[in-house]
Amino acid sequence: MKVTIAYIEEPPFGWTDSDGAAIGADLDLADAVLRAIGVTQIEHHLTTFSELLPGVGAGRWDMNVPLFVTPERANLVAFSLPVWAIGDGFLIRTGNPKALNSYASLAARRDARLGIIAGQVQHESARAAGVSEDQIVSFEQQADAIEAVRSGAIDAYASTAVGNRILADRIGGSVEAVDHEPGEDGSQCPPIGAFSFNKSNGDLINAVNQQLRLYLGSPDHRARMAKFGLTHKEIDPALVC
Repeated sequence: MKVTIAYIEEPPFGWTDSDGAAIGADLDLADAVLRAIGVTQIEHHLTTFSELLPGVGAGRWDMNVPLFVTPERANLVAFSLPVWAIGDGFLIRTGNPKALNSYASLAARRDARLGIIAGQVQHESARAAGVSEDQIVSFEQQADAIEAVRSGAIDAYASTAVGNRILADRIGGSVEAVDHEPGEDGSQCPPIGAFSFNKSNGDLINAVNQQLRLYLGSPDHRARMAKFGLTHKEIDPALVC
């Protein structure tokens, strides 16, 4: 049995290492779950964020790495059970010269520019907090947004808090990560992420969900995720929210 899973370059969730292998927390979780349900061949397909949903919807691959669940996306694909719950944060230049620590703080600085990846949920979160469209700069690739922060073309790049912490540690020196305060959007639980599939692929969806019920929160799951910097803070809310 072969399954092809699409991923994007977004550490710590997924990326291509120097040997050309696809690695990351989401891919490690997929590997554990798929092997447990009898998949013997797993193929990784690198793509862009904007192609994830159209690609799986068109059957170009079987499943996507987890992404945030929204009602709009649920109209296009079938989501698995939640596998993580993660709040947003900023990647900024070291020293945080404009004191940006939330979408609201950025909205209050009319001279501040925010980078987002086109189509990601951070766009709507920023708009809901009052960030205007003329403050938002869209990018197709994370690497371009990071370079824009480093060069000063934008003041902050919005992504997951844990992802930005990993990026800041890897880049070092010129950038730092700032986590947003919990509940900025008024919710009690951080946004949840889940694998996504073509809605017609019911057998795979059901098998994955059955294994996720058994595996999520287990010692092996927590140990695997810890290697990539995901802790109980990202895992536990997904089990109850």
